[in-house]
Amino acid sequence: MFQSLAAQGLEVPAPLPLLGGRSNRVWRAGDLVVKLYLNRADNPLFDNDPSREISALEALSGTGMVPALVASGQFEGCSWLAYSHITGAPWQSDTPHVAQLLGRLHDQPLMPDLPMGRNGSRQLEQQSAAILARCPQDEPLLALLQDLRPIGQVPPNRQRALIHGDPVPGNLLAHDGTLTLIDWQCPQHGDPAEDLALFLSPAMQFLYRGTVLAPQESEAFLAAYPDPRIVGRYLALRPWFHWRMAAYCLWRSQGGAPLDRSALELEVQALRRSIIPSRA
Repeated sequence: MFQSLAAQGLEVPAPLPLLGGRSNRVWRAGDLVVKLYLNRADNPLFDNDPSREISALEALSGTGMVPALVASGQFEGCSWLAYSHITGAPWQSDTPHVAQLLGRLHDQPLMPDLPMGRNGSRQLEQQSAAILARCPQDEPLLALLQDLRPIGQVPPNRQRALIHGDPVPGNLLAHDGTLTLIDWQCPQHGDPAEDLALFLSPAMQFLYRGTVLAPQESEAFLAAYPDPRIVGRYLALRPWFHWRMAAYCLWRSQGGAPLDRSALELEVQALRRSIIPSRA
């Protein structure tokens, strides 16, 4: 692949594999990051669309929220793209900073040709049920999750926004006192509460940061997000978001990955806590 890129005039000295990606292959090559998409289209929660990443990097260029796109193309039937390397580290602390970044993102103009995200409890329920339908019927935790289905209804948000769709700690780079979002393969026009839920998810925090957020960290995040109406939507939809993430972790754990099983347990614990008031 790198010989092919060099033949096209893209200098890629001594590429080194980068860790952390769960869907594609990524390398650091000098001042570039090169991503090769692996055409995995079976993920029921996170899309893997190179055209959407390219569009996002172009549309948000100059905002400081994305790395600079350098080139893109095809190699043996797979898409690739290259963007400028940012010297930094995956996000670890300061939840208000993330909340402010997401607030800025959600105020950006909508991009053309993006799909609509799930919106409201009915659509979240349908998506979660579809994920659970892909889990083995003899899985003991399947019955538990079916029994923990939240109740009540939250209507869709009529005002759609540009959302990242995967703002987990591994996709937030801290550098020079600021934050940049990477891995833009699943942006959508959706409910901003979706991004809040994905960042706050115990499973995603554990998988990418090694530990869940402390209660005060979550509270500080919600207090710093600039639109209290979206915070209210997140709180109303929280049981549904936890239920969907628990279903996703159960699906992921079918391969026997111990971390996904641990993430599932954390999300189930959060789900139980979130549904107690609605079932009291």
